[in-house]
Amino acid sequence: MELQLPAVQCSSQRKPPSPCPHPVVYCSHSQPNRLVAGNASPDVLQQIKAFPALQPARALRDTGIAAVLLMDAQIDHTTGLLMLREHRQKLPLYCHTLVREDLSTGNPLFKVLEHYCGIDWQELHLQKTFQVPSLSGLEFEALPLISNAPPYSPHRDKPQPGDNIGLSVKDQTSGKTLFYAPGLAQIEPHVWKAMQEADCVMVDGTLWTDDEMISLGASKKTSRAMGHMPQSGAEGMIEWLDKLPAHVRKVLIHINNTNPILDEISPQRQTLTAHGIEVAFDGMEIEL
Repeated sequence: MELQLPAVQCSSQRKPPSPCPHPVVYCSHSQPNRLVAGNASPDVLQQIKAFPALQPARALRDTGIAAVLLMDAQIDHTTGLLMLREHRQKLPLYCHTLVREDLSTGNPLFKVLEHYCGIDWQELHLQKTFQVPSLSGLEFEALPLISNAPPYSPHRDKPQPGDNIGLSVKDQTSGKTLFYAPGLAQIEPHVWKAMQEADCVMVDGTLWTDDEMISLGASKKTSRAMGHMPQSGAEGMIEWLDKLPAHVRKVLIHINNTNPILDEISPQRQTLTAHGIEVAFDGMEIEL
């Protein structure tokens, strides 16, 4: 199994700009031009241009994206669907029924896309394994997570199982497993079990402290209230990742541009390094 985060730069408060990981990972298995996208961020067209496997140019308006798997209905995880509206056939899209409802009402992307390529919706059932037909060799499992639903959802601040998921991806040849969760506010027993059994975890690295956005005047909500476990502090992500088996590769993704870990020489970044935790970067490739 190969994992890629295509090289796309985004702005930061730091000069020069630091790489800013988008909330997307692409998974492939022995078919370099057939990939599954975990989420669809607004910069998906830049990703396609920057990463040849996403644009094999086999035909007009071709793409290497075999399917999109949505972790939730958040705007930064779904706006890229509009950029894929000229797909040559209906876009295979996997998500929970609650996510589909939010993307049909509060933020009606499904309805908009029906005027273009259309959606081939596949329902994600929680804690049941499945495969993407056009991508052999990988087995997926959607796990319910505690995070938060988007502002346009009726479940905002009272999320239901299925509003947010993490993804366990197993390479059926090597047996290696990835756990992917860009939005994670709390680690429940079934999530912790999946993390312990994984060979690589790519998890929520949005904010360093719980009051980061409040202290900067950027929001009135804490990190946890927004659905993101902070890295530092009691019961923070660092404490949890320290408990994982030694062989597990630990990577932070979905990093906000206020987070000091984007600065490679910051004390916070050095703390992560001391704990064996990596910070994802655009253009990163991982092979399991």
